[in-house]
Amino acid sequence: MNKKKLDMTHGPLLGKLIIFTIPIVMSGVLQLLFNAADVIVVGRFAGEASLAAVGSTGSLINLMTNLFIGASVGANVCTAQFYGARQYEDVKKTLHTSVAISIIGGIVLVFLGLFGARPMLELMGSPEDVLPLAALYVQIYFLAMPAAMLYNFLAAILRAAGDTTHPLVFLTIAGIVNVILNLVLVICFGLGVAGVAIASATANYISCILLVLFFIKQDDALKLNLSEISIDRRILKKIVKIGLPAGIQGSVFSLSNVVIQSAINSFGTAAIAGSSAASSIEGFVYVSMNSVSQTCVTFTGQNFGAGNEKRVKKVIFECLGIVTVLGIILGNLAYYFADVLLGIYTDSAPAIAAGTIRLFWVCTPYFLCGIMDSLTGGLRGLGYSTVPMIVSLLGACFSRLIWIATYFRVHHTESVLFFSYPGSWLLTLSVHSICLVIIYRRWVKKKKSEIRI
Repeated sequence: MNKKKLDMTHGPLLGKLIIFTIPIVMSGVLQLLFNAADVIVVGRFAGEASLAAVGSTGSLINLMTNLFIGASVGANVCTAQFYGARQYEDVKKTLHTSVAISIIGGIVLVFLGLFGARPMLELMGSPEDVLPLAALYVQIYFLAMPAAMLYNFLAAILRAAGDTTHPLVFLTIAGIVNVILNLVLVICFGLGVAGVAIASATANYISCILLVLFFIKQDDALKLNLSEISIDRRILKKIVKIGLPAGIQGSVFSLSNVVIQSAINSFGTAAIAGSSAASSIEGFVYVSMNSVSQTCVTFTGQNFGAGNEKRVKKVIFECLGIVTVLGIILGNLAYYFADVLLGIYTDSAPAIAAGTIRLFWVCTPYFLCGIMDSLTGGLRGLGYSTVPMIVSLLGACFSRLIWIATYFRVHHTESVLFFSYPGSWLLTLSVHSICLVIIYRRWVKKKKSEIRI
């Protein structure tokens, strides 16, 4: 296999965790810069309604895509475990099965976006001045879903094999194109929301094509042969076992965020714009922490495949340490510089005030979310995806819905609404910790009994 890929099963660990995580962080930041460029350009050159339209679609887009993106988690875990066990023929089958799944999923999402965007935005209570623009953005954006899905699957497989650098390079190229097109289409041609949607869709196709060509040129188990793209039932079953619960979890998370967005909509356009800007800022903190979770999944998966229980334990503990430090530093910096950062997106004082409230309640305790996600990553790396799904649905999703349906109804303020985030994170990570300890001990006990036999 390619010697340039990071060896996750041997040698010093902390340095490798950091080296592996940094390109994932940078890739996530670049993806967010795509969205931030959309939000900033329309906010500055197309008005507050356009800013609200683009910013308010994030939770809906995630709701519609997370089921398929969850399947890419399954592809990542399968590839990592097969790599750790040196089962390279199964790595090859996972690659070609994943490509087939992503293409099918992307086509389904195109139709879902075209015909479902407006009705779902209406259910979310989007204001009349925002609704047509938001629907247009989603419909154009979803024309690139086949490319977005294919990129997510291929990048997940490449990460599982130990390569996080090439997806970053391809995203950088696509990101430059995205920013240039944003400026040209919005400022020069006055296309507004449609312009930023076209730019984002184009960038998705560019990054996808570059990654596909990279896989075609490989000479190991990661070589993509277009004629071999098909679905292997055994591999599909394994991907679905891990990926479907992850996708359901992500979709229900997004559903709870849609409900929260609907509650935000009740405070008016300025609150929507401020929350949209704050959400964009939060994203940079989140992707940094979530990158550690992805690292935890991959390193745990490879060492699980290699049967190295001591290294698995060390991976999880060190990832928890990294994500806690990262979350505390970045989350508090985001709130400390709230006025400056929100001012990049909008010069509306009411919008900045609303965004500051959200940053306080979400960003300062954001490290709790990072811990929660890293624990989930450890469980998935061990091959367990249903358990974290159930815990997350009950602890992080339904608890928010109950909070909004009860206490928020009586105390209808933005602070009360956003408190649902840290409260649900703390509850969920506590239960995840217990589940991870139980599952890890069962695995170790099973390994020892197999050795005795």
